[in-house]
Amino acid sequence: MQVLTGVSQRDSGGAPLGLADIQAARARIRPFVHRTPVLQSRTLDALASAELFFKCEHLQRIGAFKARGAHNAVFSLNDAEAARGVTTHSSGNHAAALSLAARNRGISAHVVMPSNATAPKIATVKRLGAQIVFCSPGNDARERSCREVISRTGAIYIPSYDDDRVIAGQATAAAELCEQVADLDAIITPVGGGGLLSGSALYVKQAHPKVQVFAAEPEGADDASRSYRSGVLQKQLAPNTIADGLLTSLSERTFAIIKAHVDDIAVVSESDIIEAMRLVWTILKQAIEPSAAVALAAVLRGRLPTAGKRVGIILSGGNVDLEKLPW
Repeated sequence: MQVLTGVSQRDSGGAPLGLADIQAARARIRPFVHRTPVLQSRTLDALASAELFFKCEHLQRIGAFKARGAHNAVFSLNDAEAARGVTTHSSGNHAAALSLAARNRGISAHVVMPSNATAPKIATVKRLGAQIVFCSPGNDARERSCREVISRTGAIYIPSYDDDRVIAGQATAAAELCEQVADLDAIITPVGGGGLLSGSALYVKQAHPKVQVFAAEPEGADDASRSYRSGVLQKQLAPNTIADGLLTSLSERTFAIIKAHVDDIAVVSESDIIEAMRLVWTILKQAIEPSAAVALAAVLRGRLPTAGKRVGIILSGGNVDLEKLPW
Protein backbone atom coordinates (compact mmCIF):
# COMPACT_ATOMS: atom_id res chain seq x y z
CA MET A 1 0.00 0.00 0.00
CA GLN A 2 1.20 3.50 -0.81
CA VAL A 3 1.04 5.77 2.21
CA LEU A 4 -0.18 9.36 2.10
CA THR A 5 3.10 11.13 2.61
CA GLY A 6 2.60 13.43 -0.36
CA VAL A 7 5.66 11.85 -1.99
CA SER A 8 4.87 10.41 -5.39
CA GLN A 9 6.25 7.15 -6.74
CA ARG A 10 7.80 8.98 -9.69
CA ASP A 11 9.38 11.72 -7.61
CA SER A 12 12.63 13.38 -8.61
CA GLY A 13 14.57 11.73 -5.81
CA GLY A 14 15.61 15.08 -4.40
CA ALA A 15 16.93 16.48 -7.69
CA PRO A 16 15.39 19.89 -8.45
CA LEU A 17 12.91 20.13 -11.26
CA GLY A 18 14.45 21.67 -14.36
CA LEU A 19 13.39 23.00 -17.73
CA ALA A 20 13.79 19.54 -19.23
CA ASP A 21 11.13 18.19 -16.85
CA ILE A 22 8.75 20.99 -17.80
CA GLN A 23 9.36 20.54 -21.52
CA ALA A 24 8.77 16.80 -21.13
CA ALA A 25 5.52 17.57 -19.35
CA ARG A 26 4.44 19.85 -22.20
CA ALA A 27 5.02 17.10 -24.74
CA ARG A 28 3.29 14.50 -22.55
CA ILE A 29 0.10 16.46 -21.93
CA ARG A 30 -0.21 18.23 -25.30
CA PRO A 31 -2.81 15.81 -26.71
CA PHE A 32 -5.05 16.21 -23.66
CA VAL A 33 -5.07 19.90 -22.67
CA HIS A 34 -5.82 23.22 -24.33
CA ARG A 35 -3.31 25.91 -25.16
CA THR A 36 -5.43 28.57 -23.51
CA PRO A 37 -5.73 32.10 -24.92
CA VAL A 38 -4.40 35.33 -23.45
CA LEU A 39 -6.83 38.27 -23.19
CA GLN A 40 -6.34 41.99 -22.63
CA SER A 41 -8.59 44.88 -21.63
CA ARG A 42 -7.73 48.55 -22.00
CA THR A 43 -10.23 49.34 -19.26
CA LEU A 44 -8.54 47.00 -16.77
CA ASP A 45 -5.13 48.27 -17.88
CA ALA A 46 -6.23 51.80 -16.99
CA LEU A 47 -7.59 50.72 -13.61
CA ALA A 48 -4.33 48.89 -12.84
CA SER A 49 -1.94 51.46 -14.36
CA ALA A 50 -0.24 48.50 -16.01
CA GLU A 51 -0.46 46.30 -19.10
CA LEU A 52 -2.28 43.15 -18.02
CA PHE A 53 -2.24 39.87 -19.92
CA PHE A 54 -4.77 37.32 -18.65
CA LYS A 55 -3.84 33.67 -19.22
CA CYS A 56 -7.26 32.01 -19.43
CA GLU A 57 -6.86 28.75 -17.55
CA HIS A 58 -10.56 28.96 -16.64
CA LEU A 59 -11.02 27.91 -20.29
CA GLN A 60 -8.81 24.86 -19.74
CA ARG A 61 -10.20 21.31 -19.73
CA ILE A 62 -12.39 20.87 -16.62
CA GLY A 63 -12.28 24.65 -16.21
CA ALA A 64 -8.96 24.93 -14.37
CA PHE A 65 -5.17 24.70 -14.71
CA LYS A 66 -5.28 21.52 -12.63
CA ALA A 67 -5.83 19.50 -15.83
CA ARG A 68 -2.15 20.07 -16.66
CA GLY A 69 -0.61 18.57 -13.52
CA ALA A 70 -3.06 15.70 -13.29
CA HIS A 71 -2.42 14.60 -16.87
CA ASN A 72 1.33 14.81 -16.43
CA ALA A 73 1.15 12.66 -13.30
CA VAL A 74 -1.25 10.07 -14.72
CA PHE A 75 0.58 9.69 -18.03
CA SER A 76 3.91 9.40 -16.18
CA LEU A 77 2.74 6.16 -14.54
CA ASN A 78 4.06 2.94 -15.99
CA ASP A 79 1.53 0.38 -17.19
CA ALA A 80 1.63 -1.69 -14.00
CA GLU A 81 1.00 1.38 -11.85
CA ALA A 82 -1.74 2.69 -14.11
CA ALA A 83 -3.56 -0.65 -14.00
CA ARG A 84 -4.11 -0.11 -10.27
CA GLY A 85 -6.05 3.11 -10.90
CA VAL A 86 -5.52 6.42 -9.15
CA THR A 87 -6.94 8.20 -6.14
CA THR A 88 -6.76 11.60 -4.47
CA HIS A 89 -8.62 13.84 -2.06
CA SER A 90 -9.78 17.20 -3.37
CA SER A 91 -12.53 19.78 -2.89
CA GLY A 92 -13.01 20.10 -6.60
CA ASN A 93 -10.67 21.15 -9.37
CA HIS A 94 -7.97 18.51 -8.83
CA ALA A 95 -10.69 15.92 -8.35
CA ALA A 96 -12.12 16.75 -11.77
CA ALA A 97 -8.67 16.97 -13.34
CA LEU A 98 -7.61 13.55 -12.08
CA SER A 99 -10.95 12.08 -13.15
CA LEU A 100 -10.45 13.39 -16.68
CA ALA A 101 -6.83 12.25 -16.87
CA ALA A 102 -7.80 8.77 -15.67
CA ARG A 103 -10.60 8.57 -18.23
CA ASN A 104 -8.21 9.64 -20.97
CA ARG A 105 -5.80 6.88 -19.96
CA GLY A 106 -8.58 4.34 -19.58
CA ILE A 107 -8.05 3.63 -15.88
CA SER A 108 -10.17 3.93 -12.76
CA ALA A 109 -10.24 6.96 -10.46
CA HIS A 110 -11.42 7.06 -6.84
CA VAL A 111 -11.88 10.58 -5.49
CA VAL A 112 -12.38 11.55 -1.86
CA MET A 113 -14.34 14.81 -1.61
CA PRO A 114 -15.40 16.74 1.51
CA SER A 115 -19.13 16.93 2.12
CA ASN A 116 -19.04 20.72 1.68
CA ALA A 117 -17.59 20.63 -1.84
CA THR A 118 -19.56 22.81 -4.27
CA ALA A 119 -22.34 21.18 -6.27
CA PRO A 120 -20.88 21.99 -9.72
CA LYS A 121 -17.53 20.40 -8.82
CA ILE A 122 -19.20 17.24 -7.49
CA ALA A 123 -21.31 17.04 -10.66
CA THR A 124 -18.22 17.36 -12.86
CA VAL A 125 -16.40 14.51 -11.09
CA LYS A 126 -19.46 12.29 -11.43
CA ARG A 127 -19.82 13.15 -15.12
CA LEU A 128 -16.19 12.18 -15.74
CA GLY A 129 -16.78 8.72 -14.35
CA ALA A 130 -14.81 8.73 -11.10
CA GLN A 131 -16.01 6.93 -7.99
CA ILE A 132 -16.64 9.54 -5.27
CA VAL A 133 -16.16 8.87 -1.56
CA PHE A 134 -17.50 11.67 0.62
CA CYS A 135 -15.95 12.54 3.97
CA SER A 136 -16.14 15.20 6.65
CA PRO A 137 -14.42 18.51 5.90
CA GLY A 138 -10.87 18.78 7.18
CA ASN A 139 -7.56 17.40 6.02
CA ASP A 140 -7.40 14.58 8.60
CA ALA A 141 -10.73 13.15 7.47
CA ARG A 142 -9.77 13.47 3.82
CA GLU A 143 -6.47 11.65 4.30
CA ARG A 144 -8.06 8.94 6.43
CA SER A 145 -10.68 8.29 3.74
CA CYS A 146 -8.02 8.25 1.06
CA ARG A 147 -6.00 5.65 2.98
CA GLU A 148 -9.11 3.48 3.16
CA VAL A 149 -9.53 3.77 -0.62
CA ILE A 150 -5.89 2.82 -1.20
CA SER A 151 -6.19 -0.16 1.16
CA ARG A 152 -9.36 -1.35 -0.59
CA THR A 153 -8.40 -0.75 -4.22
CA GLY A 154 -4.59 -0.53 -4.40
CA ALA A 155 -4.93 2.74 -6.31
CA ILE A 156 -1.94 5.06 -6.75
CA TYR A 157 -2.20 8.30 -4.79
CA ILE A 158 -1.79 11.49 -6.86
CA PRO A 159 -1.60 14.58 -4.62
CA SER A 160 -3.13 17.83 -5.79
CA TYR A 161 0.15 19.76 -5.55
CA ASP A 162 2.80 18.04 -3.39
CA ASP A 163 4.26 16.04 -6.29
CA ASP A 164 7.02 16.87 -8.77
CA ARG A 165 5.05 15.56 -11.73
CA VAL A 166 2.05 17.69 -10.81
CA ILE A 167 4.22 20.78 -10.30
CA ALA A 168 5.94 20.25 -13.67
CA GLY A 169 2.55 19.98 -15.32
CA GLN A 170 1.27 23.18 -13.72
CA ALA A 171 4.45 24.97 -14.85
CA THR A 172 3.38 24.53 -18.47
CA ALA A 173 0.80 27.33 -18.11
CA ALA A 174 3.54 29.88 -17.36
CA ALA A 175 5.69 28.43 -20.14
CA GLU A 176 2.87 29.00 -22.63
CA LEU A 177 2.21 32.50 -21.32
CA CYS A 178 5.84 33.51 -21.79
CA GLU A 179 5.66 32.29 -25.40
CA GLN A 180 2.39 34.09 -26.06
CA VAL A 181 3.46 37.45 -24.58
CA ALA A 182 6.93 38.84 -25.14
CA ASP A 183 8.85 40.94 -22.62
CA LEU A 184 6.77 40.35 -19.52
CA ASP A 185 8.00 42.08 -16.39
CA ALA A 186 6.06 39.90 -13.95
CA ILE A 187 3.75 36.91 -13.62
CA ILE A 188 1.17 36.62 -10.83
CA THR A 189 -0.71 33.51 -9.73
CA PRO A 190 -3.07 32.73 -6.87
CA VAL A 191 -1.62 30.48 -4.19
CA GLY A 192 -3.25 27.73 -2.13
CA GLY A 193 -1.17 24.58 -1.88
CA GLY A 194 1.44 26.19 -4.12
CA GLY A 195 1.53 23.84 -7.12
CA LEU A 196 0.78 26.52 -9.71
CA LEU A 197 2.97 29.13 -8.02
CA SER A 198 5.96 26.85 -7.49
CA GLY A 199 5.73 25.45 -11.02
CA SER A 200 5.47 28.94 -12.49
CA ALA A 201 8.40 30.16 -10.42
CA LEU A 202 10.58 27.20 -11.39
CA TYR A 203 9.96 27.77 -15.08
CA VAL A 204 10.23 31.57 -15.07
CA LYS A 205 13.37 31.85 -12.97
CA GLN A 206 15.18 29.32 -15.17
CA ALA A 207 13.91 30.43 -18.59
CA HIS A 208 13.33 34.18 -17.98
CA PRO A 209 15.27 35.10 -14.83
CA LYS A 210 14.58 38.84 -15.11
CA VAL A 211 10.82 38.30 -14.85
CA GLN A 212 9.42 38.70 -11.34
CA VAL A 213 7.08 36.08 -9.90
CA PHE A 214 4.36 37.15 -7.48
CA ALA A 215 1.38 35.52 -5.82
CA ALA A 216 -1.77 36.59 -4.02
CA GLU A 217 -4.04 34.92 -1.49
CA PRO A 218 -7.04 35.80 0.71
CA GLU A 219 -6.70 37.30 4.18
CA GLY A 220 -8.74 34.37 5.48
CA ALA A 221 -6.26 31.82 4.11
CA ASP A 222 -2.92 33.59 4.35
CA ASP A 223 -0.52 30.80 5.32
CA ALA A 224 1.66 31.31 2.24
CA SER A 225 2.24 34.98 3.02
CA ARG A 226 2.97 34.23 6.68
CA SER A 227 5.31 31.42 5.73
CA TYR A 228 7.09 33.53 3.13
CA ARG A 229 7.67 36.43 5.54
CA SER A 230 8.69 34.33 8.51
CA GLY A 231 10.83 31.87 6.56
CA VAL A 232 9.11 29.04 8.44
CA LEU A 233 6.26 26.94 7.06
CA GLN A 234 2.98 28.03 8.65
CA LYS A 235 -0.02 25.72 8.50
CA GLN A 236 -3.50 26.96 7.63
CA LEU A 237 -5.57 26.02 10.67
CA ALA A 238 -9.02 27.51 10.04
CA PRO A 239 -9.25 28.99 6.54
CA ASN A 240 -12.30 31.14 5.87
CA THR A 241 -12.67 32.65 2.42
CA ILE A 242 -14.94 32.76 -0.59
CA ALA A 243 -11.92 31.56 -2.61
CA ASP A 244 -12.59 27.88 -1.92
CA GLY A 245 -9.76 26.72 -4.20
CA LEU A 246 -7.18 28.33 -1.94
CA LEU A 247 -7.94 26.67 1.39
CA THR A 248 -4.97 24.28 1.39
CA SER A 249 -1.66 24.87 3.17
CA LEU A 250 1.69 24.90 1.42
CA SER A 251 3.75 21.72 1.63
CA GLU A 252 7.43 21.53 2.53
CA ARG A 253 8.11 20.90 -1.17
CA THR A 254 6.20 23.87 -2.55
CA PHE A 255 7.36 26.17 0.25
CA ALA A 256 11.01 25.42 -0.49
CA ILE A 257 10.53 26.38 -4.13
CA ILE A 258 8.54 29.49 -3.22
CA LYS A 259 11.18 30.64 -0.72
CA ALA A 260 13.89 30.28 -3.34
CA HIS A 261 12.17 31.76 -6.38
CA VAL A 262 9.14 33.93 -5.56
CA ASP A 263 9.54 37.70 -5.26
CA ASP A 264 6.54 38.50 -3.04
CA ILE A 265 3.13 37.28 -1.88
CA ALA A 266 0.27 39.74 -1.37
CA VAL A 267 -2.87 39.36 0.73
CA VAL A 268 -6.29 40.69 -0.25
CA SER A 269 -9.65 41.03 1.48
CA GLU A 270 -12.87 39.24 0.63
CA SER A 271 -14.35 42.46 -0.75
CA ASP A 272 -11.23 42.92 -2.92
CA ILE A 273 -11.71 39.41 -4.35
CA ILE A 274 -15.40 39.94 -5.07
CA GLU A 275 -14.79 43.28 -6.78
CA ALA A 276 -12.00 41.85 -8.95
CA MET A 277 -14.15 38.85 -9.85
CA ARG A 278 -17.02 41.13 -10.81
CA LEU A 279 -14.74 43.26 -12.98
CA VAL A 280 -13.51 40.22 -14.89
CA TRP A 281 -17.10 39.06 -15.43
CA THR A 282 -18.38 42.48 -16.55
CA ILE A 283 -15.39 43.98 -18.38
CA LEU A 284 -13.39 41.01 -19.64
CA LYS A 285 -16.64 39.02 -20.12
CA GLN A 286 -15.09 35.91 -18.55
CA ALA A 287 -16.75 33.75 -15.88
CA ILE A 288 -14.03 33.04 -13.33
CA GLU A 289 -14.25 31.62 -9.82
CA PRO A 290 -13.22 33.66 -6.75
CA SER A 291 -9.82 31.96 -6.44
CA ALA A 292 -8.92 33.19 -9.93
CA ALA A 293 -9.64 36.80 -8.98
CA VAL A 294 -7.11 37.21 -6.16
CA ALA A 295 -4.17 38.11 -8.42
CA LEU A 296 -6.08 40.91 -10.13
CA ALA A 297 -7.33 42.07 -6.74
CA ALA A 298 -3.75 42.43 -5.52
CA VAL A 299 -2.82 44.48 -8.58
CA LEU A 300 -5.85 46.78 -8.35
CA ARG A 301 -5.24 47.38 -4.64
CA GLY A 302 -1.58 48.23 -5.21
CA ARG A 303 -0.36 45.33 -3.08
CA LEU A 304 2.36 44.42 -5.59
CA PRO A 305 4.88 46.61 -7.49
CA THR A 306 3.23 46.33 -10.91
CA ALA A 307 2.49 49.91 -11.93
CA GLY A 308 3.79 50.70 -15.41
CA LYS A 309 4.77 47.04 -16.03
CA ARG A 310 3.74 44.26 -18.40
CA VAL A 311 2.09 41.75 -16.12
CA GLY A 312 0.86 38.23 -16.84
CA ILE A 313 -2.01 37.09 -14.61
CA ILE A 314 -3.01 33.43 -14.58
CA LEU A 315 -6.79 33.12 -14.23
CA SER A 316 -6.68 29.77 -12.51
CA GLY A 317 -10.24 28.47 -12.83
CA GLY A 318 -13.87 29.08 -13.69
CA ASN A 319 -15.80 26.50 -11.70
CA VAL A 320 -18.22 28.72 -9.81
CA ASP A 321 -21.60 27.77 -8.37
CA LEU A 322 -24.02 29.99 -10.31
CA GLU A 323 -26.58 29.59 -7.53
CA LYS A 324 -24.19 31.20 -5.03
CA LEU A 325 -22.67 34.20 -6.79
CA PRO A 326 -21.17 36.69 -4.31
CA TRP A 327 -23.17 39.68 -5.60
